[in-house]
Amino acid sequence: MTRLSVNINKVATLRNARGENVPNVVKFAKDCENLGAQGITVHPRPDERHITRQDVFDLSPVVTTEFNIEGYPSEDFMNLVCEVSPAQVTLVPDAPSQVTSNSGWDVIANADFLRDICSRLAKAGIRSSIFVDADPAQVRMAAEVGADRVELYTKPYADGYHTDREEAVKPFVKASEEALHLGLGLNAGHDLNLDNLEFFHRSLPLLNEVSIGHALISDALYLGIGETIRRYLACLSDNTDNDA
Repeated sequence: MTRLSVNINKVATLRNARGENVPNVVKFAKDCENLGAQGITVHPRPDERHITRQDVFDLSPVVTTEFNIEGYPSEDFMNLVCEVSPAQVTLVPDAPSQVTSNSGWDVIANADFLRDICSRLAKAGIRSSIFVDADPAQVRMAAEVGADRVELYTKPYADGYHTDREEAVKPFVKASEEALHLGLGLNAGHDLNLDNLEFFHRSLPLLNEVSIGHALISDALYLGIGETIRRYLACLSDNTDNDA
């Protein structure tokens, strides 16, 4: 079963616009779980422009599914996640000023650094996932540095989906096969949405998890969060007959 982890950063962005506590990110996370989401993802950035450090501490004791924290593994970030001890930490190569994650790690060039980070997470009992492009060589190196999973950066798939979805998904199938051959878990995220998710899932049926935020929260403005989560879960169902 492929799990749906809801990234709630955009909910925190809306809250921060007024400087108060509406919408309440903790309540929203709990509501998502009650509506069927199988995980909650947050990405606390150094400037706290959406999820804050306090949010991470507030969410940790109440998330009952799987808590996934994304971020660049600075010393501050590592201290935070080791204190909170989520189920999973997803390592992204973002500079502090980046609006969003827009590439995977060059794991080959950063092997020593990432090996130390994965070792530290393992000692803390936290699953590690490295955000990578759909490149079998980078996947192989992720396994060599000790990652438990890789998360495939799916924007190139999303960009090519409406032109030639079969061609767009090919690199991801190859990268997923390499990950599974090496015994790595397999996640995916970035620009997956209700248009392209079902075909992606059908092409990579052994995905462990997809993490979706911007599109899902945007859909919820029109559909409501309950109906939105229901539709995303339908895209991930092994029984779906949809031809997205």
